[in-house]
Parts: sequence; C-alpha cells; structure tokens
Amino acid sequence: MDNGKPVFDPAKYKHTTRAQWETAAEPWHRWGALLTSWLGPATETMFDMAGIGNGSHVLDVAAGAGDQTMQAASRVGSSGRVLATDLSPTILDYARQRAAADGHNHVETMELDGERLHTLEECTFDAVISRVGMIYFPDQQKALSGMKHTLKDSGKVAAMVYSTADRNGFFSIPVSIIRRRAELPPPLAGQPGPFSLGGEGVLAEAFEKAGFKNIESRTIDAPVKVKSAAECLAFEQESFGALHQMLGGLSEVEKEAAWDEISTELKKFENDNGFEGPCELVVAVGTK
Repeated sequence: MDNGKPVFDPAKYKHTTRAQWETAAEPWHRWGALLTSWLGPATETMFDMAGIGNGSHVLDVAAGAGDQTMQAASRVGSSGRVLATDLSPTILDYARQRAAADGHNHVETMELDGERLHTLEECTFDAVISRVGMIYFPDQQKALSGMKHTLKDSGKVAAMVYSTADRNGFFSIPVSIIRRRAELPPPLAGQPGPFSLGGEGVLAEAFEKAGFKNIESRTIDAPVKVKSAAECLAFEQESFGALHQMLGGLSEVEKEAAWDEISTELKKFENDNGFEGPCELVVAVGTK
C-alpha cells in the first residue's frame, strides 16, 4: 500500500500469471488450429520483418504451446534452430510434444522468465520473436534488454501485440463486461495488460528506448473467424485464464450471468459467413 492505495506487485503478478498459464496450457494447445488460422498470417509478416529464413537461429520468448514456434521451425529448416522459452513448464511440455510430432528436431524448450534472458549466452541468435507475450512483462525494458543481449550484431527483435481495446472487441468486450459486473477497479499503475502496448507508436517507442535501430512498425487486421459466437465464447472460456481470475469474486449464478451477457454481445459479430470478431495487431521490429 502507498498512502493507503494499492500498489502493483510485479512478483505477485508473475506468480498469478504463471498459475493462469499452467491451467490454460491444455486448452491453449487444443485450440492450436484456431491460433494458426487466426494469427498465422500476421506471424509470417513478423518473420519477414525479422529477416527469418533458412538456417536462422531464433529465440521465441513467451512461446506458449508453440504454435508460432512450429511456424518458425518450418521456416528456418533443419539447418536452423529455435529455442522456445516460457514461464509455464506445463505449456512448454505441449510445445515439446508438438515439435516431436512434427519432426522438428531443431526445436528446444526452456522454462525461463522473459525478464531473465540475460542468463542466456550473449550474441547467439539471429532473431528474437515474441507473439502476444510482451503484454505480460511488468518490466518490458528489462525484457527487451535481455532480447538484445542474446542477439548477434545486426540481429533483430520482433514483437506482436494487440492494438487498442476499441479495435479488439472479441476480447475487450468480455473484459469490460466482467470488470463492470465484478466491480473491479482500474488496473494499477505499471500493471501489464492486453492493450498496454497497443497505442499508436507505443511499441516502437519501447524499442527505441531499449536502444534498437531501424525500427519499423505495422498494424495488421486479424479478425477472429470461427463458425459462431458460441465457438469464440468457448475458446475464451477455456483458454483465457485472466477472465476466470477476474470473475473469481462472483457467485456461480453471477458468473453465468456474465457469460450470458458476453455471449449476447459477441453474437453481434455474427454474419452470413459465421463469426468475425474484431482484432487488430501491432508488429514492431528493431535491429541491434
């Protein structure tokens, strides 16, 4: 507490985040096909911007169940290398299983906090990627500094984040409904969040502050396309642990009412072709 006001606790936040992803690991893996169709094209753009090609050595930070890790592994080929790191050992188990199933013997995994990359060998990788991972780092500059540490000279870091809440209704609407119903206070100062890096120029500015050169940023439209709002709702209910944490103070009846309202709002994104939930991503790249 600071003058009677709650203060953001990074250590507690990381502990909670790790627990969330330990729980969400299985559904995040199970929904892998949706992640590929939804984020796959933008991921390829991120790879292009990072100059990833055959033979590249790539570090994947906050890799999750490894969907983008496998994309990177396919691109770099057997002469390349991909190291996937994450705070959650359970979710990395799924990445490791998928790499084995796909025959990607050049993929390795390591349980590692994204803010502790300085423990890795210096000047090792041609590129560092982080797909929707930096939004979870309380100290984003420490994370970027660690990424820079692992890069070879002229290597590149590329990160993908959500843009602003108003451009990402598929996720921001459930968050706002739950926050209102649970009477949750606004995020504390310094607290990471899904849209914390999405404002115009914010991600590029973070790269600049970390000392990167030749910074480039692109905004990419990436709607969530599934058969129905019910399918999107199921995806978020099963995979987005933060939503359940936000609902924690409500009774079962109140939780059900919140999900019902979310379902109603998501149905507004249905059309003749199914469900198309608004999502906009920002990809930035910087050179060491």
